[in-house]
Amino acid sequence: MLLFFYLSPVEQENSVARLLLLLFTLCLSSVLGAVESVNGVRSWSDDTRTRLVLDLSGQVEHSLFELQGPDRIVVDLKNAQLKQVELPDLSQNRFIQAMRSGVRNGNDLRVVIDLKEQVTANSFQLDPSDNAGHRLVIDISTKSQVPEQASTAAVSPTAASVATRQLPVSTQPGRDLVIAIDAGHGGRDPGAIGKGGTREKDVVLAIAKELQKLINAEPGMRAVMVRDGDYFIPLRRRMEIARKEKADFFVSVHADAFHDIRAKGSSVFVLSKSGATSEAAKWLADRENAADLVGGVSLGNKDEVLASVLLDLSQSATMQMSHDVAAKTIDNLARLGPIHGKKEVQKARFMVLNSPDIPSMLVESAFISNPDEEKKLRSADFQKKVAQAILGGVRSYFHESPPPDSWLAQNRAPEHADQHVIAPGDTLSEIAVRYSVSLSRLRDANRINDDKIRVGQVLMIPQ
Repeated sequence: MLLFFYLSPVEQENSVARLLLLLFTLCLSSVLGAVESVNGVRSWSDDTRTRLVLDLSGQVEHSLFELQGPDRIVVDLKNAQLKQVELPDLSQNRFIQAMRSGVRNGNDLRVVIDLKEQVTANSFQLDPSDNAGHRLVIDISTKSQVPEQASTAAVSPTAASVATRQLPVSTQPGRDLVIAIDAGHGGRDPGAIGKGGTREKDVVLAIAKELQKLINAEPGMRAVMVRDGDYFIPLRRRMEIARKEKADFFVSVHADAFHDIRAKGSSVFVLSKSGATSEAAKWLADRENAADLVGGVSLGNKDEVLASVLLDLSQSATMQMSHDVAAKTIDNLARLGPIHGKKEVQKARFMVLNSPDIPSMLVESAFISNPDEEKKLRSADFQKKVAQAILGGVRSYFHESPPPDSWLAQNRAPEHADQHVIAPGDTLSEIAVRYSVSLSRLRDANRINDDKIRVGQVLMIPQ
């Protein structure tokens, strides 16, 4: 403590500022982890509008979007729960048929408002005032009516910033999810070469192109090829291409090799913690140039401690999502053949997985050094099955947790089963892999006793 009095005024000011920043960060971390509760639901209506008010224990991050067929409004509240509250019976309301709720992603609350007709919906939050606490207000009105906005004075800056992030779903179509596909090696870098002369760069490009076709056939998804021909791209440049395309997910396709030709099986990798720490140090050292690293926020003008906190938060979320998609993918690959080592996601310091802001995984499709698996890698049928397994993992994750501004969030009903229309060449086993369900569950859901299906037949896909 005595040493503090011998610091220069500038050094004293910087020390105090850093201490306050650390205390703020600790408080922020505590707040972010808190679970808020919905303590009551109130409503008011006239001939043209209904206002719902959710009484909250504190500030919550929320999203609102509309779905059709049937018409309904979905409100997701992050880290929230319905605390001993019964949702009101609004069946006599002009717009609302019913309200229901459920748990989403373990800690989030989803409130679904079933509608009697198409409406315009808007939401905003209010800070405590007089005898009222935190509130989430949902205005529902006829298409011809524009709901009144809360006065500027009534909405806090924090609440306003949350409200501005809500998607105006009545006027903007949802965006496609962008999946960046990286075929490993290329050009002067052939990758591993099998005993039969098969080059890794060729077979992984074939798998990547098959995956591109499958993703582009998925509603609400779009594929971006990092390389679509036989040419070399430096590893960091591959990350930059994905970032430039604003990719939601990055998958790198490879074929494994080992000196023991008996080694076989697929594997899926995500970035290790040590790799993330090392990459974070590089970004922080060059944060003047990291203009779009953390959700579009430049780190160049941030204090070193704050920049480190922002980067760590971004990396933690990215790594968790990467692991979730990878786990679903490896389950699909296990249906095609053996998994190398344990049937679990592996971690390594692969350069192409280092991007802190884009979730990513690396798929080793098979061992090109194994003569049997080298033959499989050259097979168009196996290449398609690997691509289907990867799509199944990506598709399953994003259908469960779509970004709020995406087409999937606006057009997919989580409480309803998916449907698949049989196309020429489809088989039950391939469809099961594609949607990450077992073949037996797929048969049971559709009352199929054998593998006979017909073009145009609609299959129900169990969740």
